[in-house]
Amino acid sequence: MSRWNCGIAGCGREFDGPEAVIVHQTTEHQRHECEVCGTIVPEGYFAIRHAFDEHTRAEYVRAYDADGSDVRAREGIKEEIEENADLQSVVDRLNGNSE
Repeated sequence: MSRWNCGIAGCGREFDGPEAVIVHQTTEHQRHECEVCGTIVPEGYFAIRHAFDEHTRAEYVRAYDADGSDVRAREGIKEEIEENADLQSVVDRLNGNSE
C-alpha cells in the first residue's frame, strides 16, 4: 500500500490512506479563505474541491494568479482523492460518528 502525503506547504506528513490525509488537513491545519468568495474552508482537499465545484476555472485563475498548469495540478489532486477515498467515511469521522 502506498503512503499518502499531506501536500500543504511545510507539512509533508505521511498517512496510510487518503481519508487520513483529509481528516488531518481538516483538523490539524488552519482554515483557508477562498479568494473568490471569502468562504472559509479547511485547507487542502476541501479548499480545492470548493474552488472547482463552486467557481469557474477563470475565476480561480484570476483570484489566485494561477495558470493552466496550476489548475491541472489541483484538478489532478481532486480527481485522485475522489477516485481513492471513501469520502463518506471522512465525513463520518469528522462528525464523530466513527473512528
